[in-house]
Amino acid sequence: MKYIKFLLLGVLFGFALVKSEVMSWYRIQEMFRLESFHMYGIIGSAIVVGMFSIWIIKKLKMKSIEGESIVIPKKEFSKGNVYGGLIFGLGWGITGACPGPLFAQVGSGYTVVLVTIFFATIGTWVYGKWKERLPH
Repeated sequence: MKYIKFLLLGVLFGFALVKSEVMSWYRIQEMFRLESFHMYGIIGSAIVVGMFSIWIIKKLKMKSIEGESIVIPKKEFSKGNVYGGLIFGLGWGITGACPGPLFAQVGSGYTVVLVTIFFATIGTWVYGKWKERLPH
């Protein structure tokens, strides 16, 4: 029962991904071919909402549900983020999905995506194993 709220939020998030067609391989291909504004509009909207939300959290000095102060540390540029972003984008272009939509695709009946989830899990494990040796 403790985690039911997270399950419900995940189902709601998956529903939003399916209805907005973010999990559609064709929409993602359109984006990478610069043929449609659809995905850029959704990603841009998410960035604006995130920026506005963080600004409100900082401005109002909001606290978490448990009453703890929310601390958002400053991020420093790292060339490792560029390499990681390129690898992530390459995987996104090849498979047509990033981590969130993968589960929405499985929930929509595209079970072949389980192969992508399997290899994404292996990639995460490899990153964890080699993390200390990679540029950060």
